[in-house]
Amino acid sequence: MIECDDCLGGFHLGCLKPPLRKVPDGEWICGFCERRRKGEVLEMPRPPEGKKLRRTAKEKLLSSDLWAARIERLWKEPDGSFWMRCRWYMIPEETAVGRQPHNLRRELYRTNHSSDIEMESVIRHCSVLNPKEFSEANNEGDDVFYCEYEYDVRWHSFKRIADINDDDDEEENNGRTEKDEEWKISKDTGCETDDDSENEDVAAESTSCKHPTHELAANSRKGRAFGLHKIGIKKIPEHVRRHNQTELEKAKATLLLATLPKSLPCRNKEMDEITSFIKGAICDEQCFGRCLYIHGVPGTGKTMSVLAVMRSLRSEVDAGRMKPYCFVEINGLKLASPENIYKVIYEALTGNRVGWKKALNCLNERFSDGNRVGKNQPCVLLIDELDLLLTRNQSVLYNVLDWPTKPRSNLIIIGIANTMDLPEKLLPRISSRMGIQRLCFGPYNYHQLQEIISTRLKGIDAFQDQAIEFASRKVAAMSGDARRALEICRRAAELADYRLKHSPTSSCSMNASSKGKCSVGMPDIEAAIQEVFQAPHIQIMKTCSRLCKILLVAMVHELYRSGVAEITFEKLATTVFSLCSSNREPVPGWDNLLKVGCKLGECRIILCEEGVKRRLQKLQLNFPSDDVAFALKDCPELPWLSKYL
Repeated sequence: MIECDDCLGGFHLGCLKPPLRKVPDGEWICGFCERRRKGEVLEMPRPPEGKKLRRTAKEKLLSSDLWAARIERLWKEPDGSFWMRCRWYMIPEETAVGRQPHNLRRELYRTNHSSDIEMESVIRHCSVLNPKEFSEANNEGDDVFYCEYEYDVRWHSFKRIADINDDDDEEENNGRTEKDEEWKISKDTGCETDDDSENEDVAAESTSCKHPTHELAANSRKGRAFGLHKIGIKKIPEHVRRHNQTELEKAKATLLLATLPKSLPCRNKEMDEITSFIKGAICDEQCFGRCLYIHGVPGTGKTMSVLAVMRSLRSEVDAGRMKPYCFVEINGLKLASPENIYKVIYEALTGNRVGWKKALNCLNERFSDGNRVGKNQPCVLLIDELDLLLTRNQSVLYNVLDWPTKPRSNLIIIGIANTMDLPEKLLPRISSRMGIQRLCFGPYNYHQLQEIISTRLKGIDAFQDQAIEFASRKVAAMSGDARRALEICRRAAELADYRLKHSPTSSCSMNASSKGKCSVGMPDIEAAIQEVFQAPHIQIMKTCSRLCKILLVAMVHELYRSGVAEITFEKLATTVFSLCSSNREPVPGWDNLLKVGCKLGECRIILCEEGVKRRLQKLQLNFPSDDVAFALKDCPELPWLSKYL
């Protein structure tokens, strides 16, 4: 059989006119719906007289007479009744934007709204699948639905569930581990009742139970459930089978760059300025032309400070002390092209995926017309790596920065980049719209780096104070990059842990107890620094030819001058010719310079586009510019390179 994607009616392939031999790919519409789309007035078929019309649970769900929910927690109350905590699903018609043309008939949105209800209200099991599982579904029955986005009922925003699951997996890996006997595995068996049940209309999707048992439940003991077999399923993650983590293993997990700290030290002043800016813009009735530009060298906490402020402001909104607003975060590094920013913004606000040209037109209408539905809620747009949106005519930056200047646009933009004078390098019509509000994040000194590392390692006795201070001073003298300091300390913890596990009888670093505990000391930090700053790519930079060094320095010089990571070969060649002529070096030819660029591209020191573009091919450093400065600032054969680094 085949199902119509419009009316959900079922038809035998052989009964169709003309008959079909196989199910066609993509959307299929029955003849009745096709004629109705053309505008023909058709009479709906009527059921036989004397028989009661029955609707399936699927039809009731899609018409808001039933609700789907995801079971996340089960427990038994002292009175013997079974309860559950569920997260509700929502059909597109129930969202703030309504059903969009791209929505499938069976599409649902998972919300962040949870409730505690009795298990008696459950009718039966239904399947809510992701896009890949939905496309491969074949024998799951009729109650199969499609879900790709999560809908925030407070902020009226959409987010892909795949991105949310990545964040949840990261938090789960950082959480505490439990013993194997604390996990109960049971097989799910759906509880089926009649479609015409007079119970509360709720259809529940049985999923893994991630939360502990209710504290007041009669069958709970230390957070474990007893006697609840065959009504839920729990998956055992791989990390719970490991042994209890040692101090060094905890330190390695805490020092990972992907681990979000509970608090962000040393940036209280900057965070207060960001908070006052956002609150002032949201409380402003006109919300007219608000834009904040944040700049600073890499690794100084620009993005993390803004995200920390947004988390604190969201708690104020939940408490009712602040006006609700919508928050959209965009990273320029994740955009395939600058024009794709229109698609990302429009998808975050509406949940609709369209082309960038149509998204631009829709966004222009949204921010220009202040009387549209839902426009009274302000929107905070965070654009990280703002300099990557630069194009030849700078039209993308102009369109984005022009939206806040519209009356009643309710748009606040926060741009983040590494270049201090980026507004001065833009066209006057763009720099004027960016405004004069700027915030500078200076490099960390060694006191601040030491405090950042100590804050992350709070409660973990794995590092000696002298080791942390030594790593902080070393990084502060070079770049002041907190990410580099965390990476050095994490690598030192790995070296100490490796030596402890493979040589338990030998002396570990500076201090080892009889119980096998080990603390990271100065030798481990020294070894980690040597690995970080004596990496293979740095050795290649130190031993390459004179022209290779000049080309790398020219790329770093252009990066600092323009603030754009990419550069064309023609522009780079002009910079190399200028540096050579200014410092009495032989000016190379185009062929020699192209060979040098190809050699660096083969070593993956720089990233190159295909060579068919010749002079217009784009080049980009594959490593931080600090590594180039560290490798070439004390070059004996070309001492003049240091003044360009």
